Amino acid sequence: MIKTLLAVVLYFLTGIAFAAVNINTASQAELEALQGIGPAKAKAIIEHREKVGSFTSIDDLEKVSGIGPGTIKQLRDVITVEAAPVEPSSNAAK
Repeated sequence: MIKTLLAVVLYFLTGIAFAAVNINTASQAELEALQGIGPAKAKAIIEHREKVGSFTSIDDLEKVSGIGPGTIKQLRDVITVEAAPVEPSSNAAK
């Protein structure tokens, strides 16, 4: 009984600490930590966003080679597409 209660408490505590992975800023390692995303798919996601720009929706992942509707469905609740931070230009007017 105590083990079951402890397991339930730990489950809820880890769920509270969980944060969605932002596919616009995630590193290779962060992407690989997602279920169904290995090194090749993580690299493809990063290369796609570097070439095309930030993802505007989770469904944009379908444009990445090797990622289809099944993978997106599996990831939908654990990823986000928040805008990537914009770095100030070094040529900004003073």
